[in-house]
Amino acid sequence: MDWLQIVVLALVQGITEFLPVSSSAHLILVPVLTGWPDQGLAFDVAVHLGTLVAVVGYFRHTLGRITRDWLLSLRQRRAVGESGLAWAVIVGTVPAVVFGGLFKDFIEANLRGPLVIAATTIIFGILLGWADVRGRRTRSEYSLTLRDVLFIGLAQALALIPGTSRSGITITAGLMLGLTRDAAARFSFLLAIPIILAAGALKTRDLIASPAAVDWAALASGVILSGISAYLCIHYFLKLVDRLGMMPFVAYRLVLGGVLLILFL
Repeated sequence: MDWLQIVVLALVQGITEFLPVSSSAHLILVPVLTGWPDQGLAFDVAVHLGTLVAVVGYFRHTLGRITRDWLLSLRQRRAVGESGLAWAVIVGTVPAVVFGGLFKDFIEANLRGPLVIAATTIIFGILLGWADVRGRRTRSEYSLTLRDVLFIGLAQALALIPGTSRSGITITAGLMLGLTRDAAARFSFLLAIPIILAAGALKTRDLIASPAAVDWAALASGVILSGISAYLCIHYFLKLVDRLGMMPFVAYRLVLGGVLLILFL
């Protein structure tokens, strides 16, 4: 990897991980469209670590509160403060972990092509737009019931298919349940923490078993650039999402999907 590839891919991962446009699709497509060699497993681990540090850092106060209340709820065997939000994140993560364990190999072998990405980009982009227009947008993430959380968790499992967008499909599900745009985005970002951690752990396990050499300067640059860009992306997305809505991202997805169909059909 040259430095241009390192910078571009790290920024792409950092920006697209939390926008409803699919980071995995962009990391697959950028090397295809530019002719660059695959960035390799080690770099994927590095940029995922960067985005994990960013989201944990941004929500550090929320995470501190819900973790404290969750531990107290375990000790006292009753709901305490914001412990319900912690349970929502835990329960919402389970479907993606289960389906990921069952279908990860099949998806990686069969569903990573540009035409699959084009189809999922368009279909789930349209669904995002529909949910944004039709959603009531009256509820906060603290009002989620067990059924709501399972619905969002099952939606998140669909993001195992490249092009779906983990943040996109979970925000879509939240909007369908009547969450405000801001609440849907915040819960989506909190759900990202265990998922990114699990994905990073799996990739790290594969990396340890790999004999490939490691370019530590490239990895450090990937962590820093993806982390900074992801933090800024989270901050400005939450600041602007109520004003902008989801239509700019829907339009981008439709254009991207159309370009992919033109290039690869």
